[in-house]
Amino acid sequence: MRRFFKRDKPELQQAQAVLLQDGTPVTVLIVDDSPTETHILKGILERGGYRVITAEDGEKGVSTALASLPQLILMDVVMPGLNGFQATRELSRKPETAAIPIIMVSTKGQETDKAWGLRQGAREYVVKPVAPQELLDKVSAVLNV
Repeated sequence: MRRFFKRDKPELQQAQAVLLQDGTPVTVLIVDDSPTETHILKGILERGGYRVITAEDGEKGVSTALASLPQLILMDVVMPGLNGFQATRELSRKPETAAIPIIMVSTKGQETDKAWGLRQGAREYVVKPVAPQELLDKVSAVLNV
């Protein structure tokens, strides 16, 4: 009887690290003012094999991107100070960061929000709450890995 009631819990397996051609891990910068959202996104990406760094607002996101030059940036839209649209526009115009792809990740899901995000320089737009597989698929598609 005991076996009948036992439930197997699937283990969340850590994926093998996603590496660049030189063997260094692919780094993703998450820019989000919500610690909860940052934690969720970080968990999804780390289980997907990515190295993650974070910034808690647009200004810190821009400075962190310039200092660390990640391979990808996940950018929230609604943040105090420099919002995600402004930070994306700034990063897209700087020669040092213009080639870094940005995926907007926001609760703002209207078509106008998506179109505006893409006009600011984002490559993709994902609406929260994020489906883990959708996020990982978009990340790998944007990075071509």
